Parts: sequence; structure tokens; C-alpha cells
Amino acid sequence: MIKGLAISTVWTTDQQRTKAFFTEKLGFEVRTDLALGDMRWITVGAKDQPGLELALMSLDGPGLDPESAEALKKLVAKGVLGAGAFHTDDCRGDYAAFRARGVEFVQEPKERPYGIEAIFRDDSGNWYSLTERSEELDFSKDFG
Repeated sequence: MIKGLAISTVWTTDQQRTKAFFTEKLGFEVRTDLALGDMRWITVGAKDQPGLELALMSLDGPGLDPESAEALKKLVAKGVLGAGAFHTDDCRGDYAAFRARGVEFVQEPKERPYGIEAIFRDDSGNWYSLTERSEELDFSKDFG
């Protein structure tokens, strides 16, 4: 039986730079950093969520044929891949703190039916939602 999501992929043009982005700008922790032959396996995660890791996968690593790697590079560079939504209890506060650390936001915090949301990009161009859930909305009841 599936217990939950454990690892999700984030495509990166530079694993070391993306690791620094997540740890230095967003405050994540490194969970794994291993050399596996020609490949480097790096995972990071939010300190308060030990059961979920983001695998920072290189676009030129093994497992991708050249045509697929090139297609992914174009999509990442274009900034059209959304890698997920991060929950916060203070969207406006995190927005200010992350901007001060150099995080690029494409949308400042805005009121939405589900809460307050800002949109930012990582160092490779992937976009993320930073969402403070509305207290009136019960996601498990309303969307579960």
C-alpha cells in the first residue's frame, strides 16, 4: 500500500547551484549528496517535512536520451515547468525574506480563494507556488 510521496524530481541546469538555492535562499536541508559513477544524487527537503525530498536532477545526466534532454532544457529555460507548491504559515513574511535573499518572484503575494499565494522561480527557471492556506478551507475535506 502506498504511504505517500517520498521523492519528487526537480530538473536543474546546475546541481551545485540549485543545491545552494534551496539551502541558502529557502532554508532547506541537504538530505543526500552522493557521487554515483558519472551521476550525482542530491536531495534536499524542508526541515519540518522529513518524509519528502526533492531530487535535484541534472539535465545532462544518465537516463535521458539526447533528444529528451534537449527538450527538457528548452522547457526549463523557458520557465514553463511548475515543480510544486510549498505551504507556509506566513506568505508575505516569507516573500519578503526570500526576496531579500535574491529569490526571483514572478507574482507577489495575492489573495486567492484558497489563501495567499506568491509565485517564484528557482535558479534554473522552474516555478513554485508559495501558499498560505485559508483557515476556512479544509483541503482534506474540500479536495480529498
